[in-house]
Amino acid sequence: MTAEHRGRIVVVSADVGAGHDTAAAELTRRLADQGFVVDRVNLLDLLPRPVRWICREAYRGVLRWAPWGYDALFAVTGRSRLVAAVLRGALTPLRGRARRAVPPRTRAVVTTYPFANQLFGPLRRGGGLAVPLVTYVTDFVIHPTWVAPGVDLYCALPHARPRTAAPDLDVRTVEPLVSIGFQTATGTSRSEARRRFGLPERGRLALVVAGAWGVGDIEATVADIAAVDGVRTVVVCGRNETLRRRLRRSTQHTLGWVDDMPTLMRAVDVLVENAGGLTCQEALSCGLPVVTYRPIPGHGRVNAAILAEAGLTRLAPSADHLCRVLAALSTSGPESAYGGMTRCADPAGLVAEVAVRPPAVAASEAYRRRSVLDAVGEAVAVLATVLPSIRWTGRR
Repeated sequence: MTAEHRGRIVVVSADVGAGHDTAAAELTRRLADQGFVVDRVNLLDLLPRPVRWICREAYRGVLRWAPWGYDALFAVTGRSRLVAAVLRGALTPLRGRARRAVPPRTRAVVTTYPFANQLFGPLRRGGGLAVPLVTYVTDFVIHPTWVAPGVDLYCALPHARPRTAAPDLDVRTVEPLVSIGFQTATGTSRSEARRRFGLPERGRLALVVAGAWGVGDIEATVADIAAVDGVRTVVVCGRNETLRRRLRRSTQHTLGWVDDMPTLMRAVDVLVENAGGLTCQEALSCGLPVVTYRPIPGHGRVNAAILAEAGLTRLAPSADHLCRVLAALSTSGPESAYGGMTRCADPAGLVAEVAVRPPAVAASEAYRRRSVLDAVGEAVAVLATVLPSIRWTGRR
């Protein structure tokens, strides 16, 4: 069956870090292999330009400079769905843009970013979106910001838990959206993998990752690993060039953004990470032992606790504990415990099943009438964002 016969699917993500986008890219690849035309939408592109920049940089800044603030925000928003309802209200002026991002004859919309649910979910209930809405939860905790009325199906990782009671959710357990390259990389010899990255052929190597933004107590982590006899550190700083330059003064094997992570993971003996996100899932997919150390606040700490309790990773609460874990850890690792995750349902398969059920629905007259109101709402949103900054500039 051709792509035209199977139809079109819209995948909505956000370039906030790399995890959400990477999951969306893998989902896109799998759906394309099944014969669908897939459109990618960046949620931040639907925001007015000033708001787009503020959202991205504020999140990055809080994680880097005020992690305690993010931890408090995560805890407060995790106690009820009220904050998610407020967020839905704030996103109301953008519903017109969201509708226009879904082309005619679309069969389903899939999100990999929680705030996208708060925008597209209400459209599913009388707001002009007459196709199923599916979400793939990238973390091991289903935080209330993921939960929105109108979401038909939640694809969650094994061992994932809702942050608050949510008995009305349709949750399906799925395998991680990890590239097949992490499984096929096991065919590459360790010596060959080390040569590709200029790493020593002998000795034990610990890979430290800092995510796309290079956040967390990375320098302290590198220093603590350096105290372990017989273990050398390889650090991936993502796109944080400032962090990379600082670490290069003390750490020989310091890398920036790495495109071939499967081969790099084949080259090392253990991964030391701080978020329990996609990189952790990738490591477990290729059988690399994982230690979580100095987890970032919020979702990082919750993910770390869930993964350790499930026996998938080891959580080191102190430098001494990290020393003991790294000294005792062998390359056999906990891959057998992770095997159950890769035997779960393929999220792309579930999306395909949902997508072929309803017929594609053309835009209605009600949809066209809403376009004028949408334009007004968007203009109000832009003014509400820009005017305060103009007033502040005038005062200075």
